[in-house]
Amino acid sequence: MLFNSYIFIFIFLPAALLGWYGLNRLGKYQLAKFFLAGMSLWFYGYFNTYYLLIIVISILINYLLSYSLKFFPSGQAGRIGLAAGLLVNLGILFYFKYYDFFLENLNYVFRTDFNLKHILLPLGISFFTFQQLSFIIDRCTGKAEHYPFADYLTFVTFFPQLIAGPIVLYKEIIPQFEDPGRKNFSPADFAKGISLFVLGLGKKVLLADVLALATNFGFEQTYFLDAPSTLLVILAYTFQIYFDFSGYSDMAMGLGYMFRIVLPVNFRSPYKACSVKELWQRWHITLSRFFITYVYIPLGGSKKGKARTIVNTMIVFALSGLWHGANWTYVAWGTMQGCLVVWDNLGIIGIRGSTEKAPARFRLPRWLGWFFTFSFFNLSLFFFRSESMANAFQMFKNLFSFKNTGYIYKLAATMDIPEFYIFKQAATMFAPGILKYAYLIVFLLILAVSAFILTRKNSLEITETADYNSGFCWYIVCIFLWSLISFSQVSTFIYFNF
Repeated sequence: MLFNSYIFIFIFLPAALLGWYGLNRLGKYQLAKFFLAGMSLWFYGYFNTYYLLIIVISILINYLLSYSLKFFPSGQAGRIGLAAGLLVNLGILFYFKYYDFFLENLNYVFRTDFNLKHILLPLGISFFTFQQLSFIIDRCTGKAEHYPFADYLTFVTFFPQLIAGPIVLYKEIIPQFEDPGRKNFSPADFAKGISLFVLGLGKKVLLADVLALATNFGFEQTYFLDAPSTLLVILAYTFQIYFDFSGYSDMAMGLGYMFRIVLPVNFRSPYKACSVKELWQRWHITLSRFFITYVYIPLGGSKKGKARTIVNTMIVFALSGLWHGANWTYVAWGTMQGCLVVWDNLGIIGIRGSTEKAPARFRLPRWLGWFFTFSFFNLSLFFFRSESMANAFQMFKNLFSFKNTGYIYKLAATMDIPEFYIFKQAATMFAPGILKYAYLIVFLLILAVSAFILTRKNSLEITETADYNSGFCWYIVCIFLWSLISFSQVSTFIYFNF
């Protein structure tokens, strides 16, 4: 079920809120948790009930594993449980997400002919697998206790973060569901939640879905693009992926506030970063937290010398790339990000006014650091978005060919949005020759508006500092109504695929 759908906004969400607060008001606290978990499973299995079987089996296996640890000596339980937890969770993830990728590469390298299974990828499997894996690892190392089933079930299935994050930890969610003070309705939290949800909805529907028209067309026409059209395609995708994923995260956090559950922040204006290292402290924060906590630090982090630190960093970013998808393009993207972070860590070039303690031989002004950071991130997205390595390299070739064939007008023509309908009809009747220029102006205007929004306060900053007066309320209402009438039947979230 999509957040940006009528059934979610007008049926599912009101029913979930009424049931949750109603049962809690009656003192049926355990029943309220099971109700919320049941609603979350309905949300998850709405498009395909096959997904339900997978997530329920995953939850039961992990919960039984946690329970069984109580009957073994601590040291032995930790070793056996950790091995079992890694095997089960990574095994499930490997089968559904990487099995065909593994066979494809096996066939290519050894000239074998294994048949691919073409397994249907369950929604958000990487998110709920990592979420449970973090609990099992902490449980096996003695950092987590065993919780009642209702608590664990609600922690894993809580629908705002179930499909596309943020990746939450048990210790920041379960205590909130146990807190008696959070079981009563709060007008202040609800107002903040609605505002944050609507701002995220606007990002998704009014910006990301519109920019997707150009990016989808552009990456389907890789071998026809010239330099200007390639530049606009990658800028559109850079803005699209941010508004899409941060919009989802805003909506997830907003829904959490409606239920008086505070979810972790996943984005802090990453495109304002002046170094790649800083960008990754602002982008998909909960994924970075997971890899730092459960991969980077166990490998030794930065405490075993510079060479080992570089290796550990590259491992983390390569795994981060592979986490996003079973394709070498994602590994290439992650490796490129890792190389850029390693370069930042070497301290050869720093940023003026930076809080980094390590000295740098050269200091760049912040604007120049931002320019390089934003440019390199754009270039890396050629790998992230392309279907193959060949397509990604073709996009680089297009950009640096410096050729202009006029293909930019075909690209701009994808901006056939409802808001442009009246002007389009008038131009078609009286001045059809200007229509292609009008589309280009609309495209450039959307990119300019996107860039302007990124220089302002982000959604969380807006909701935290707002006065919630009549002016702000009308602003939220307008965005909500505009988003409602702009819902697309083909809309989806980029990170559903991960």
